[in-house]
Amino acid sequence: MRFKRIFLVVLDSLGVGETADAVNFGDNGANTLGHVNEKCDLFIPNLKKIGFLDTLRMTDNKDVEAYYTIAKPINAGKDSLNGHYEMVGIKNDIPFKTFNNGFPYDILTNIEEATGRRVIGNKCCNDASIINELGDRQVNYGALIVYTSADSDLQVAAHEEYIPISTLYQYCEKIRAITLREDWCVGRVIARPFTGTSGKYRFVNSGRKDYAVKPPKRSVLDNLVDNSYNVIGIGKINDIFDGQGINKNIKANDNNEAINKLLDIMDKNFTGLCMVNLSDFDSLYGHPRDFIGYGRAIEELDVDLSMVLNKLDLDDLLIITADHGNDPTFKGNDHTRENVPVIIYSRNFKEPKRLKPFETFANIGATIADNFEVAAPAIGESILDECACKEETICSSFKEKKAKKK
Repeated sequence: MRFKRIFLVVLDSLGVGETADAVNFGDNGANTLGHVNEKCDLFIPNLKKIGFLDTLRMTDNKDVEAYYTIAKPINAGKDSLNGHYEMVGIKNDIPFKTFNNGFPYDILTNIEEATGRRVIGNKCCNDASIINELGDRQVNYGALIVYTSADSDLQVAAHEEYIPISTLYQYCEKIRAITLREDWCVGRVIARPFTGTSGKYRFVNSGRKDYAVKPPKRSVLDNLVDNSYNVIGIGKINDIFDGQGINKNIKANDNNEAINKLLDIMDKNFTGLCMVNLSDFDSLYGHPRDFIGYGRAIEELDVDLSMVLNKLDLDDLLIITADHGNDPTFKGNDHTRENVPVIIYSRNFKEPKRLKPFETFANIGATIADNFEVAAPAIGESILDECACKEETICSSFKEKKAKKK
C-alpha cells in the first residue's frame, strides 16, 4: 500500500471539452470549464497551481504541483450514474432513459394506480419553480407532482404536511419498481418533499431521498469493502450506487456541507477511500444554464481547496475529477458529452507533470485498486507507478514491495 487514505472528489458535471463522439449526442462544441472561464475570467489560484486549467488544452506546466490529465468516457450514457460507474470500473453499454418532453401516459397511469394519487406536472424542471407553480394544486388535490430534471430521473414532490415524508418514500419505492422496465428505466427516482405556504414553497433538502438502480456489475468499491477497507460516501455517492460498495454514508445537501463533511473525515484515522460528490455545479448551475453561478461555485471551491490540501497527510492521495459535462453556455438544459479533468495530488510527489490522456474514466478505479492491492476492475489501467514520490518517504517501501512481486 502506497497511500493509506485516498480522497476522490467528483465535481459533478465539470467537463473540460467535447469528446470524440460528442456529435453523436448533439454536443459538439461543448466545454463546461472552458466556456465558464471565458465568461467569468475565473480567479482560482489554488486550482491553477495543481493543473486544473492546464487540462483544457493539455499544456505542459513545469511549475505544477500535481499530476494532471483528462479522461475520456467509454460508457454509453452521459449521466451521473454512468460516469460514476465508469470511474470505479463498471462498463455499461446501455444508457439510462431521459424524458425531456415528459413521461409516457402508461408510466403516469401506472403511478396513479400504484399510489392511489393523481399525478400532475409531467414536465422538465431544474429548480424550485415547479413547486411554486403547482404547489397549490398539489395541496388542494393531494396529488403528486411528477417531473424530471433533464437527467435520467423521475422526481416526485409533495408537501410534507399533506403527504408525510414516510408516505412519499413508500410511493417512490413503488415507482422505482414500476420504472425498472427496460423501456422506462430511469437512473433514479427521487423523493422531493417540500414545505411552506402558497407562493413561498421550498424543498426540504434534508428529506430528499434517491432510489437508484443497482450497479449492473461489481466495482472497485465492492473489492475494497470485501477486503475490510473503509469506503466512505459523502453527498449523493451512496444514492448513486444504491449503497452497494459503501460502508459509511454521510449525507450533504450542497457543496458547502459536502466540503465541511470531507474536512471532518480528514481528521479521522481510517484506511481506505473517501468519495465525495459536489452536486451544486450540475443541479444548481449546469441544468439551469447559469454560467455566472457556475463560475462563482468554482471560485468557492478554490477557496475551500486550500483547507483540503492543508489537511492532507504524507500518506494521503487526493484525486479530483468529474463524471460528465453540463456546459451552462450550451443549448438546452441537458448534460453534455465531455472529457473530464483528472488531478492527482500528494505532498509526497516529486516533479509532478502532465500525464497522457486516460482512454477511460476507469483508470481512476484501477489506480485505487492497485494502491490497496485489491482485485483490479474489468476495465482501466493503473497509473500509480507513473506518479513518482520522494525517495525518503513511504513510497520507497512501496517500490521495494512492487520489485519483490516482479
